[in-house]
Amino acid sequence: MTQGREADVRIRDAGDRIAPSGPGAWAGHQLGERATLVQFSSAFCQPCRATRRVLSEVADMVPGVAHVEIDAEAELDLVRELRITKTPTVLVLDADGQVVLRATGQPRRADVIAGLGKAV
Repeated sequence: MTQGREADVRIRDAGDRIAPSGPGAWAGHQLGERATLVQFSSAFCQPCRATRRVLSEVADMVPGVAHVEIDAEAELDLVRELRITKTPTVLVLDADGQVVLRATGQPRRADVIAGLGKAV
């Protein structure tokens, strides 16, 4: 797993939908009412810490948005299924768990807010 430094934002890839694991859940994690910010991180990833801070702040600002952080090393099957190659990688999910935006590297707050606009 390599660590990304610059955000490379791109629209979702085909196959980025994970089967729900129950009502309001995605890959075993609770979805936000309106959208979910999913962050794939690794233990010694410096940009992951900054990304965690930005995503938490945005989730706290926008009602109905949840922030979920996933340890990439602990969830290797999911990482492989989604073709996650760098940390941090951020997925913006809509209320149904559909990936609407994917960003690799440390995103800016404005980029995260713009990504949420596609989800809600």
